[in-house]
Amino acid sequence: MPTIITPDGVEIFYKDWGDGQPIVFSHGWPLSADDWDAQMMFFLHKGYRVIAHDRRGHGRSAQVGTGNDMNHWVADLAALTEHLGLRDAVHIGHSTGGGEVARYVARYQDRVAKAVLVASLTPNMVKSPDNPAGQPQEWFDQVRAGTLANRAEFFRAVPEGPFYGFNRPGVEPSEGVIANWWRQAMAGSIQAHYETPLSWLEDYTEDLQKITVPVLVMHGDDDQIVPFASSVPRAVDLLKNGTQKTYPGYPHGMLTTHADVLNPDLLAFIQS
Repeated sequence: MPTIITPDGVEIFYKDWGDGQPIVFSHGWPLSADDWDAQMMFFLHKGYRVIAHDRRGHGRSAQVGTGNDMNHWVADLAALTEHLGLRDAVHIGHSTGGGEVARYVARYQDRVAKAVLVASLTPNMVKSPDNPAGQPQEWFDQVRAGTLANRAEFFRAVPEGPFYGFNRPGVEPSEGVIANWWRQAMAGSIQAHYETPLSWLEDYTEDLQKITVPVLVMHGDDDQIVPFASSVPRAVDLLKNGTQKTYPGYPHGMLTTHADVLNPDLLAFIQS
């Protein structure tokens, strides 16, 4: 099982398949590198080198008691890309992974060709006078409380409901997709899952403003986790070279439910 040890002694699991230009994937909460299966296989067969890691405290990486915050995650990603000698890479982040990608690219832009933020929490997702479409503070509190009270039950309710839009009228739930979300989530550390929502309260405005490489911002306008109006228009305005791609009716987990649409769009951006 391929792993690296970070400068602060944490073992990070990663997948590294194929040759060609590297594409690096950063997953969302509370999942793992496995959430990128549909994208990794697609791009592997298109001739790219695909890399995805389990964030510390998630999946097969070490369940340490410290460093469950954005700055440590970015440092872990930087340690991985340096270990693998990655240059001219495309970085793609989903949800919490979008914050990770934004901050990583802002700090290590010399290693990056392009970036993609998918259903990303950037620039911030907290409801405020400046961001009236954001999630209220009680929403973040409920996520932490649900994780702490009965993680196994809560981690069924999230994919059964808002994550994939299976709570919308006329949408047929997929038991396989729900079970796979639960499988990935329960493999991780409850401490990491409980502490991760603190990163959702951060502001990533300065990170976005520092990025000069091309960035594609992809978001579904029926995202119930990171509301579209809270994220996309403001993120594109802050980026120096940002492009917006909106998906009517698509949910937060659209990379899984609509991989057949998103994968070709990702490929077109990378090849453009």
